[in-house]
Amino acid sequence: MNPYRTAIGAALMATAGALLLTGCQDAGSLEPAGATPTAVGPVQLWPELPPISAPPFDYGESDTERVPGIALRDGDIRKLDPAAVVQADVAAHPDQVGGPNGLHPETVRQLRDCASKPTACPVMKPYYRDLTGDGKDELIVGVTVTEQQTAIRAYMPEHGGITRIMADTDAVVRVELAGRDLIIRTVSAGIPGYEYRTAWSWDDQQHAMLPARDEIIRVKPSPPAPATPSPGTTTPPPTVTGPSPVTPPSPDAPPSPGATR
Repeated sequence: MNPYRTAIGAALMATAGALLLTGCQDAGSLEPAGATPTAVGPVQLWPELPPISAPPFDYGESDTERVPGIALRDGDIRKLDPAAVVQADVAAHPDQVGGPNGLHPETVRQLRDCASKPTACPVMKPYYRDLTGDGKDELIVGVTVTEQQTAIRAYMPEHGGITRIMADTDAVVRVELAGRDLIIRTVSAGIPGYEYRTAWSWDDQQHAMLPARDEIIRVKPSPPAPATPSPGTTTPPPTVTGPSPVTPPSPDAPPSPGATR
């Protein structure tokens, strides 16, 4: 047995015994924990604001659409070709180049060539997860688009076919699955060192994936700003140091030991 561990164990047992004896002497004594902080709840500002009568601009977050031309009799969405699903979805809206329904024309052209040119196909590896809670997997597809954009789409199997339940295109940095939430992290264009993180969650009432939580997070510290000299001050030029001058020996000086003339 290690003697060091034995000594440590004996010391711990002695300390524990002393604590037990002390506890028996002070049994039942209570010490105040201090004043309890007062809870501060939300306070409504400007309660006189009138109700909104007109809805704001619709960005299409809740848009869903059944994909035409895709049959799925047994409900197993894993049997479908993801590239064919996206191509059929986009083909239903040939005049749209953005938003939840359309893609960039160059991406649409690449989609048509996925079968003959698979290495150039913009559809990335598919993922499957039960996002709706009905016990069936949904299809999650990522499509690379021009200008470093990525389109993320989710499709739900239902009624012998599939329905697009989510679509978003942005400068995507990372995509995560957490439970039944699809979390998309994108670049913050105006604030260096920060990212937007949006959690898309299934909403039974809208029958769609909605951006339920949206936040901006810091991902790395900002670089320090360069020092700015105060007004009216000048920075002196750096001092350049060179080799020290060597003084030649005097002709009358005696020679050094070992030197020859």
